[in-house]
Amino acid sequence: ILAIATPTAQAAAKATQDIPIVITAVTDPVAAGLVDSIAKPGTNVTGTSDLTPVRKQLELLKRICPLVERVGVIYNAGETNSLVQVDIARETARDLGLQLIEVTVSSSSGVYETAQSLVGRVDAVYVPTDNTVVSALESVIKTGEDFKIPIIVGEIDGVRRGALATIGIDYYVLGRQTADIAAKILKGEREPGDISIEYLEDIQIAINLAAADKMGAHFAQELIDEAYEVMK
Repeated sequence: ILAIATPTAQAAAKATQDIPIVITAVTDPVAAGLVDSIAKPGTNVTGTSDLTPVRKQLELLKRICPLVERVGVIYNAGETNSLVQVDIARETARDLGLQLIEVTVSSSSGVYETAQSLVGRVDAVYVPTDNTVVSALESVIKTGEDFKIPIIVGEIDGVRRGALATIGIDYYVLGRQTADIAAKILKGEREPGDISIEYLEDIQIAINLAAADKMGAHFAQELIDEAYEVMK
C-alpha cells in the first residue's frame, strides 16, 4: 500500500496499478485523474480530499470585515487543486457582492512580489490551499501586516503561522482520518475502489488575535467565543 500526498499522485497511480494507493491532501481526485468518481473511485486509489469550504471562508471574511469589497486571491494556475478552489471563490464572490482580484504566481520566490502587487487594489487577501503560495505564506502575511490588509487562509496551520482566520481543515486531523482508511485496506476489510473519497469531518473556526491587531481587523466577542482555536 502506498500513501501519497503530492501532485505526483497521478503518475504514481498509473505506474502502480496493482498496488492499493491511499491519497491525502488531493483537492479534486476526479480532476486529477485518480478516481472515476468521489462516491465510487473504481480504481486502485482512495483516500481523503483537502478541499476546503471556500464559500464558508469568504463568508467568514465578510463576517469579520463587513465593509470588504475587493478581495485578492493568490494562486499558482498550474496547480489543479488551486483552480478548483478559485472557481468556487469566483462563484461565491458573485453571490456575496465581492470583487475577486486574481493574481497568479509560478514559484515560491515570486510570492512576496505578487502579494505586494495587490497593495492599494484590495481590501483583503484570500490564500487557498495552494502549495506554492503556502510554502511562502509568511511573505503574504508580512504584506498584510505592513499595509493593514486582512489575510484569510484555507487551513488552520496558516492561522498558526500568522494569518487572520479560517474556517477550515487541520492537516494533522486529516492525516489521522486517512490512516483509518489505510488500516481498513491493510486488514483486508475493503478494496480501494469501493471506498468513497472522504472529506474532513470536523471543520473548525480558527482566529489569530495578534494578527487582527497587526492587520487592522477586529473580532467580535461572539466569534471569539465560537472559535475552536484562538491564537494570541
